[in-house]
Amino acid sequence: MIRTQIYLTPKEQKGLKTMAAVSGKKQSVLIREAIDGFLSSEDPNKRRLLLQKGKGLWEKRCDLPDFSAIRNELDARLP
Repeated sequence: MIRTQIYLTPKEQKGLKTMAAVSGKKQSVLIREAIDGFLSSEDPNKRRLLLQKGKGLWEKRCDLPDFSAIRNELDARLP
């Protein structure tokens, strides 16, 4: 591991200390877990996979409005 120094607001540090006490984990572990969660949520490949999985999800639905008509109506209202 690589040692890194960060600056926290007093509120952030108090919250982190409380979470550490409640969870029984070290503050450094909580920070690493938070960073790992952030990085995994920001992974562009993960986002692409999720979008590909959703492709065609609403394709056969009949209860959705005509989005082209709605878009045309909104475009007509713009100056």
